[in-house]
Amino acid sequence: MSEIDLTIDHRLPATDETIHSTWNNALEPVLTIEPGDVVQFECRDATNGQIDQKSTATDVPAIDISQIHPLTGPVAIAGAKPGDVLTVDILSLEHHGWGYTLVLPGAAGLGLLADDFPEPAMYVWDLEDGVAHFTNGIEVPVAPFPGTIGVAPADDGEHETTPPRAVGGNLDIKHLTAGSTLHLPIAVEDALFSIGDCHAAQGDGEVCVNGLEAPMTVTCRFELQTDRSLEYPQFETTGPLSSSGREEPVFGTTGVDADLHEATKIAIRGMIEYLHHERGLARDEAYILCSVAVDLKVNQVVNAPNWTVSAYLPERIFPTANGE
Repeated sequence: MSEIDLTIDHRLPATDETIHSTWNNALEPVLTIEPGDVVQFECRDATNGQIDQKSTATDVPAIDISQIHPLTGPVAIAGAKPGDVLTVDILSLEHHGWGYTLVLPGAAGLGLLADDFPEPAMYVWDLEDGVAHFTNGIEVPVAPFPGTIGVAPADDGEHETTPPRAVGGNLDIKHLTAGSTLHLPIAVEDALFSIGDCHAAQGDGEVCVNGLEAPMTVTCRFELQTDRSLEYPQFETTGPLSSSGREEPVFGTTGVDADLHEATKIAIRGMIEYLHHERGLARDEAYILCSVAVDLKVNQVVNAPNWTVSAYLPERIFPTANGE
């Protein structure tokens, strides 16, 4: 994706001075801007450079989890006060040509099916011409977005970046692509905005605890709304609302259970078995593909005592579909 034609007021590189890996309202801002300013952020990959294009699964257990989610910022917005709303227009996202998806060891307890996948796995993706190339000729459309985007929380002290919060953070909303707008409730003076953990693609669910992680350059415009308030983030987007960005044939697997989380596991296990037996993928490859290209949907939460969750796989990503 080429950068759109716009005036950039500030450029914020990813350096040791501009990177942090916890939320903390006591952090000093690395930049102060005015409402209406456009800022270009350099964002490191989710491991803070511990993974590169030559890395393999043997490197995964050595990852220092404390460095996960390096965020660029915080940026102070002049005049921002608690109770105001920060509006962030996401103008462009530029990936750097590569990315990766990890399956972390089961002992870490990360991922929807951590107990099913006790061994680490990894896939390094080449990104070109709007496509991420996977094994067996599978091509996943690239749709970049920031996985973690938010402002500082009101509670003092350091807070982990993994859970999302009312002020944003690790939302992992794949629809926050270029052209989208995110509205964030401001909890502290100057807002203290940070961004990072960018993904080149992701399925709704991000089931193996990461999407297609990739270093990126992100450009945003900031506006301050003092005449409204929010309790939780809101956003405006045109999608893509499916993993391939279009209406098309999909294959679905379904989970039914009294526990919504268990229903989700059943649906993903069914998809992994389908990808393994019908599409020839190893099970860890299937798990990775589910995290990047399969969308989870809650079909119903009213027919007690059981809830329905389905996993949707776009058929277009497979070579026979691409050749039609």
